[in-house]
Amino acid sequence: MSNQELVDRFINYLAVERRYSDETVKAYVFDLQKFESFLQESGNSDFLAVQLYDVRLYLSFLDEQKLSRNTISRTLSSLRGFYHFLIRNDYVDENPLSYISFKKKQLRLPQYLYEEELEKLLGAAEGTQILDYRNRALVELLYATGIRVSECKNIKLQDVSFDLGVILVFGKSNKERYVPFGHYAAAAIQEYLEMTRPELMSKYQRHHDYLFVNRLGDPLTAGGIEYILKQVMKKTGLTGSLHPHMLRHTFATDMLNNGADMRTVQELLGHASLSSTQIYTHVTKDALQRNYNQFHPRAKRESNNRGNNK
Repeated sequence: MSNQELVDRFINYLAVERRYSDETVKAYVFDLQKFESFLQESGNSDFLAVQLYDVRLYLSFLDEQKLSRNTISRTLSSLRGFYHFLIRNDYVDENPLSYISFKKKQLRLPQYLYEEELEKLLGAAEGTQILDYRNRALVELLYATGIRVSECKNIKLQDVSFDLGVILVFGKSNKERYVPFGHYAAAAIQEYLEMTRPELMSKYQRHHDYLFVNRLGDPLTAGGIEYILKQVMKKTGLTGSLHPHMLRHTFATDMLNNGADMRTVQELLGHASLSSTQIYTHVTKDALQRNYNQFHPRAKRESNNRGNNK
């Protein structure tokens, strides 16, 4: 069986049985194509003939490319998944990656916005131009819900319930979850639906149910959302860039800092594992100091000052 046939069957397995998103499937395909190119240069491109030695050579090759450890780890994970699929379907007898061990470096803490920065961002998104209403709604919703950009771009009108204050979100592997949103996000979205979306849809004769649209009335893409956030960030006067995931990180950090339990945050973020949420347990120095002063019995003197009782 050819490499392409094997990859096609693997793709079908990921999409149909595992229900992985298009983006995730593309990442797997990309990793497999890179591996196949390496094998071709080595003289034998047959996936079914790969041995442990080939994988070790590939690992050395990836390291020479100065790729990040996270990227290399993800690549090896894709290959492991592929060969696990081949074993399950009796295409090979052994997984050539079984004895490969590659540890990622300690994860860096996610970047998030401090309260003052967030307020400046929300203020910069305000305006009276037709697209300003959309931009404000976009920023408010991303911060209010912590949803991923890939989830945000796929929201449709019927997924939003203003009465219940929740949005139906389709996460990774098409897993559904309801995410609540508050008054500020609701008001911003409703204003956008009144002032922006109908006019653009009518002007350019578009007919679809996606919530967020671009200036031509077409569904907003992930790249479009990232571009909008960068433009809004420029208006704040703050240094540095704003990646859409920073609003997700800010949402999670603020929830935990204000007393939310980790299981709740896990559900809201759509994390399959609690370990993915634990990285957000970092808090600011002010929050640490505040909690220390509040809960440690010897953090501060009692009002009757024991020092006077000598």
